[in-house]
Amino acid sequence: MEYLRVSKKGADNLVKKWTDLEMTESSDKKQLLHLVFGGELSSLDGVQFKDLSALDIVGIYPDYATALVAWRSKAQSTVDNAEMRYFIVHMHRLLDPENK
Repeated sequence: MEYLRVSKKGADNLVKKWTDLEMTESSDKKQLLHLVFGGELSSLDGVQFKDLSALDIVGIYPDYATALVAWRSKAQSTVDNAEMRYFIVHMHRLLDPENK
């Protein structure tokens, strides 16, 4: 099996292109908005951030698959920092809790 090595900048460009493509194509589909964000945790035992002003808001995406691509790119780029975590928030569930 061969692996493609991509720089962080290259990965970010791929995510942007993928996101632009998905947002264009998803205009006919129902939007299930997802937020991707992350930051450095105070400790590995919980989900409390060291500095809320330093949170990295990656973006809002029209579906889970697109959000997962962005999350994976950011999570893999910070793999050397054990306290850095990225999350996917299902915004559509918060905006419309009746229709999950």
